[in-house]
Amino acid sequence: MEVEGEKGVPECARRASPPPFLLKTHMLVEDPATDEIISWNPQGTTFIVWQPAEFARDLLPTLFKHSNFSSFVRQLNTYGFRKASSGRWEFQNDLFRRGERELLCEIKRRKAWTGKFPTVPLRTQQAGDPDEDKESSSTSGSSDHNSLWDENKRLKRENGVLSSELVGMKRKCKDLLDLLAGYAKHDVAVEDEGPKLFGVRLHGAKKRKQEEMNEAIHVMFPQA
Repeated sequence: MEVEGEKGVPECARRASPPPFLLKTHMLVEDPATDEIISWNPQGTTFIVWQPAEFARDLLPTLFKHSNFSSFVRQLNTYGFRKASSGRWEFQNDLFRRGERELLCEIKRRKAWTGKFPTVPLRTQQAGDPDEDKESSSTSGSSDHNSLWDENKRLKRENGVLSSELVGMKRKCKDLLDLLAGYAKHDVAVEDEGPKLFGVRLHGAKKRKQEEMNEAIHVMFPQA
C-alpha cells in the first residue's frame, strides 16, 4: 500500500529510503530460516522474538554489528513500536507488516524515548554498534536519570534505617558497660563485706548477681 502525494507520486517514493535499522529488522523477520528465533505472528501484523538470547548472540551481529538485545529494543521504541504481549517479546507497529516493506518509509523516528520497554539483562549483551549508540544515547538519557533518581532515594532510605539501628546499638552498648561497671563495684563490696556464717564467707549472693547480670545481657541482646 502506498500513499500518493502531489501529481500522483507515491509518498514513499518522494521520501528518502527507510532507515537501515527498519530495513534490516524487516529482513530478519521475513527470513523463513530464522522462524525458530524470530518470526511474524499468524496475521503478519506483529513479530515475535522467541529466543532473545539466541537472537542477540547469533542474529544481531550479522546485521547490526553488536549483540545487545536491550539496544535493539530501545531502537524499536524510538520508531514507535509497542510491546503487544506481556508474556513474550512481541512487538507491533501499524506500518511494519509482513510483505509490505514499502510502508517502512512512513515510520517516523521519535525524538525522545518514552521508556515503554524494560531493560533486558542478557548475558550475551556487549557494546552496541557505535552508529546506533549515537542514535539511542539521547533517547536513553531520561531513563538513566530516572533510574539514578530512584536509586538515590532508595539508598537514602536504607541509610536512615542503618543510622537508626546504629544509634540503638550504641545505646545498648552504653547500658551494658554501665551494668558491668555496677556489678564490678558490687562484687568488690561482696568480696570485702559479704555475710559470714560461723566465720565462713557465703558466696551465694555473688552467684545470684552473676545470674541476674547474664539475664540482663540476654534481655538487651536476645541474639547473643
